[in-house]
Amino acid sequence: MNTIFQCTDAFITLASTDIKELVLFYTQLLGQEPKQYTPNIYAEFQLPGLRLGIFKPKQSNESEFENSAKGGMSLCLEVRDLQAAIAHLATLGYPPPGEIVTASHGREIYAYDPNGNRLILHQTFTRGEGR
Repeated sequence: MNTIFQCTDAFITLASTDIKELVLFYTQLLGQEPKQYTPNIYAEFQLPGLRLGIFKPKQSNESEFENSAKGGMSLCLEVRDLQAAIAHLATLGYPPPGEIVTASHGREIYAYDPNGNRLILHQTFTRGEGR
């Protein structure tokens, strides 16, 4: 075990220059208020097995995040009912642009938050379902 780098926790953060819009989107999507919230600075949601932080970069650092939505990271959310999750996103004004695809482990669809960060809504196959 590496005794120099001792990671005690990990979570995902999204940078946004319009943090208010992104916090509102995730509040509505997840059906919960942030567990921590400092308006226009930082918000944090507690998901099963994951903390999701949203922060506004300092003005001097904004250029570092200008094209962050073009990166390869996606927030994958396991859902119980994929069709219901798709309908919920559509009512928020962010319907997934593509079709449901079948992967070896379940069905999923790509969607995007207001900043263009990719979301993967995924529903695992139940026993006897799938390939």
